[in-house]
Amino acid sequence: MSTDFNQPGRQWIVSPAETIPIIPGLVKKPAIVQKLCQRCGSQAAGLLPNRKSYCRVCLGLGRVVEGDWLVQNLEVKKWPQIEHACTWQGQLTPQQKQVAQSLVESLQAGQSHLVEAVTGAGKTEMLFPAITWALAHGLRIAVATPRVDVAIELYPRLQAAFTCILGLRHGRTAPPSREPQLLVCTTHQLLKYIRAFDLLIIDEVDAFPFQNNQPLQFGAKQAVRQQGCIFYLTATPPAKLLKRAKQHELGYSSLHRRFHGYNLPVPRVYYCSRQQLKQLCPSIIKQTLTKAQQAGKQVLVFLPRIEQLPAYLTAYQKAFPDLRLASVSAEDPERLAKIEAFRVKQIDVLLTTTILERGVTFKSVWVIVWQAEDAIYQTASLVQIAGRVGRSADDPTGLVLFCYHCYTRYLRQTIRQIRRLNR
Repeated sequence: MSTDFNQPGRQWIVSPAETIPIIPGLVKKPAIVQKLCQRCGSQAAGLLPNRKSYCRVCLGLGRVVEGDWLVQNLEVKKWPQIEHACTWQGQLTPQQKQVAQSLVESLQAGQSHLVEAVTGAGKTEMLFPAITWALAHGLRIAVATPRVDVAIELYPRLQAAFTCILGLRHGRTAPPSREPQLLVCTTHQLLKYIRAFDLLIIDEVDAFPFQNNQPLQFGAKQAVRQQGCIFYLTATPPAKLLKRAKQHELGYSSLHRRFHGYNLPVPRVYYCSRQQLKQLCPSIIKQTLTKAQQAGKQVLVFLPRIEQLPAYLTAYQKAFPDLRLASVSAEDPERLAKIEAFRVKQIDVLLTTTILERGVTFKSVWVIVWQAEDAIYQTASLVQIAGRVGRSADDPTGLVLFCYHCYTRYLRQTIRQIRRLNR
């Protein structure tokens, strides 16, 4: 058996031959038709040639087949109490301090908490007092996010701020040699843990694929100890979480102002005729990219479909041969490298899909959303996309341009919501 997994709070699959405490990977429940996967809580939908069932939902973490066993190491490890673990020298604003203090109080009371804070409000820094308190009391923390890109961005920021053992886990990382006291991971990785964390922080809780994903939400609840709590962070909270907060099942904090005090950029809208929509690089795009080039700004261009990226990229390259352009999507094998290249300003214009709608920070960027009426762009998504602009105190303003043919209710709600938050 691999010693990488023989750690308190971990769960993994074994064959029946191994003599260690185990539970069935799949079980039959009276109220359901198919067998239930005990790792992700889903009904097993797959059938092998030997007629054995297996779970398709958590297949990426290793196949759970009928007859396999799931090890759940429920041993409680004693983690060190680290005084003065936070080395961050920054200062929170008075509003941020109020939110941070409410999180500490919820942690002390063992109560879960929802933080509704606008994009660029400094959610990560507001977590520092609660994480510091947890480390001082020997607790274990996980910061999980649905997006790989967000996890990769969060890890160095937390690594620079805390002196404890940290770890980063997502689908492209190797298993750790030892389990960290502070883990940054994707929400998929939580399915590998059982009663492991005293505090679980889920950043961008409403993001795909965590939102409305019962197996991932099952895994998150399973990963927290019975006396532990969960902090939910987002700028656009789901209705279910808001309802729980109103019923006082969760603590609740809100912050409608960015850390630098400037307003959120209000999107400009531009009507495109059907003829313009057929053009890959119409005049409004050329004008906007020219202005951005003159102003020294990078540009994120959001397209609704992955298959659109190659043709649009070619058209932009022909129109602007002197600009450094690239495209990126969830299917791009060079995804992480391209995002980092854009972050360090080695790319001027990046065409992308909604994978970059939230959780990533770039300085001095403008945003264009092409075909903003597409069904993939709902209010929460558009608010998050607009929030990529003006995040830096050195450049707190910028252009957000929604190009549309039909003015949808999501476009209207997005502009109304941003204006309301600015008031």
